[in-house]
Formats: sequence, structure tokens, C-alpha cells
Amino acid sequence: MTATDHGPQPAGPRPAFPAVDHASRRARARARLADHDVDGILVTAPANVRWLTGFSGSNGQVLLAADPADDRLVTDHRYEQRAAVEAPGIGLALTRDPISVALTAAFTRLGVEAEHLSWGAARRWQHRAEEQGTTLSGTEGVIEALRVTKDAAEQARLAKACTITVEALEWLFAEVVAVGRTERELARALERHFVDLGADDVAFPSIVASGPNAAIPHHAPTDRALQPGDLLTVDCGALVEGYHADCTRTVAIGHLDDDLVRVYDAVEEAQTRGRAAAVAGATAGDVDAACRDHLASVGLGEAFLHGTGHGVGLDIHEAPAVAKGAAATLAAETALTVEPGAYLPGLGGVRIEDTLVVTADGPPTVLTPAPRELRIL
Repeated sequence: MTATDHGPQPAGPRPAFPAVDHASRRARARARLADHDVDGILVTAPANVRWLTGFSGSNGQVLLAADPADDRLVTDHRYEQRAAVEAPGIGLALTRDPISVALTAAFTRLGVEAEHLSWGAARRWQHRAEEQGTTLSGTEGVIEALRVTKDAAEQARLAKACTITVEALEWLFAEVVAVGRTERELARALERHFVDLGADDVAFPSIVASGPNAAIPHHAPTDRALQPGDLLTVDCGALVEGYHADCTRTVAIGHLDDDLVRVYDAVEEAQTRGRAAAVAGATAGDVDAACRDHLASVGLGEAFLHGTGHGVGLDIHEAPAVAKGAAATLAAETALTVEPGAYLPGLGGVRIEDTLVVTADGPPTVLTPAPRELRIL
């Protein structure tokens, strides 16, 4: 790498974000207990734990009870001080046995996030609950449904992650991409630059796919070197205070055959239509259809190998799924991606992706406004 490849000096202190009202979030979740006929929920999914409390440690669960005074963040002694800083507004239970905390509270019916438990843990919990006279009930999706729309504090963090992502991606295209560079070199440079610009980490391992590898939607970077005539797809994102950005752009190296130019133009138009369809009151399936129908109309329907997008936030993939026939209605303040693609084995592929926030009235806010027109580098 040359000195230029390292870009500017690391970013200074990050501006303060809006404060998060975790107690209000827990109150919203608490209001759902009666709907699921449970006295409490033992929350185990890491993103749900963070959303409810602010705690980001690797071992944490939340006991959400009908009485807020009985709520507990459950973790172990390694995280006692961290929990005090990140989650000061909730009682703390220090144990590696979260079910014991819930059973001590003597619930009649306890909700559990069964999809986030191993089969072995679920069986052990069930056996112990039966001994205590407590009925366990699956309550999948309760917290996830509340996380679909993003409050101002979340949108600020998501917007910062997206700003860093676009800045790093544009730097990569302007300063690093060149014939002879390998996919691995590009991925390493990009991910290092995220941190230089103020990200906490990468949102996910970057996809850098060149030439025929660009026909593989989730290609892992290799030592293949860029060649003239390649399509280069980069799918990447920065992570800021738990919030994941997601952006994809495809560029050409040196020149591009006319047939692939037409593929690019078709995907760009499909993505334009998908973005326009992402309005309050539409369904996620409507957004998918806007992209999928256009690609089918130009003979690329079979080349579109995946769903059109997904929600994004504390998880890189969260509700709503933007897929064929998806019935979820888009509400204002929903964050999602729109990412149609076309993949031609042996030739390459094109994907264009943006992170959007649905607005109450009108087109969505685009958080990743990198240029979308075909660029030949």
C-alpha cells in the first residue's frame, strides 16, 4: 500500500448522539405481555437485550416483568462495571444461569425467545420450569416487531454509520481501485478505513467481487487481481454504536462490454423503482415486485437470485424481509435496504444497494447517497 492508500488521519471525537430512553422501550414491550398471555419474558437475543437496556456485552439477558421494579439485566461478574455504565436504569442480576432469575420471580407463564435458544438449553429450561410450576411459552418476534421502526436516537446512529460507509467506499474507488489490485487488498483497505473515519467496526465482512466472481452474490474476497473489463461489486457497511450500515455499488474497470452495460442499466432502473416504491403504506412485497418485475421485463428475471432487501439496525438483517409476496406493511421510520441484482455466471454481476428510511409522506430518505450511475475506473 502507498501512503495515499491509507487515506486521512483517524477521525476525532465522535459527536454526541441523542440519548436513548431505554425505560420507555421496556414499557412498550411490557404492554405486549398480555397479548401473549405471559407474566414476563426472558429476552436472550443480543440485539433485543441491547435495544431494551443499552447493554452490549457478549453475555446478557433481560427479564421483562409486569412490574418495572422486577425487571432485571442478567449477566456475569465480568460485565458488572460495564452494565452499570451502559444500563444504569435496570436492576442487575449477576449469574450465568438466567432461568434461575426468572423462576425465582415465580411467574405463572414465562415467555422465552425459543428461536434464540439451543435445543439443549430449551429442554433444560423447560424441565426446570415444570418443576417450579411455571409454563414456558414461545414469544418470538415480540421485541423484533418493536424494533422495526427507528426512533431519532437510532436514526442518528444509523445515519452516521451510513455516512462513514459512503465516504470510505468513495475513497476506495478514487484512491485504491486499480488494475492489479486484489480483492483481498481492497477489502482490507476498506475495512481499515471505516475505523479511520470513526466506525467502531465493520457491520459485516465486506464482499469484494471482481470479474466472474461478481456473479456470486455473497462472494468472499480472494487473491484474484482486477483486470480491464471487469465488473467490481463492493458490498460493505460500517458499525456505529451497534447500528449497521449496508451499501453496495458496482463499477467497471477500464472498459465494459455493451451487453454488461445493458445489465447495469437494468439493475439501476430496477433499484430506482424499488426505492420509489418504499413508501408508507406499501408492503415489502410491493418494493420487491417493483424491482423484480422490471428485471423480468428485460429478460433478467432468472438472474435475480435473492430477495430485494431487508430491515437493518442493531442486526444487519432484521424485519421486515423485502421479498416476493412479503405482506409486512411499511410504516414511517422503518429502515430497510433495496438491493436488486443480476448475476451472469462466467461474466459477472451487478448489485446496487442503499439503506433507506421510510418517511410519513413522500419518498424515502436515502442514507447512502453514493453515485449510482455506471462508473468506469
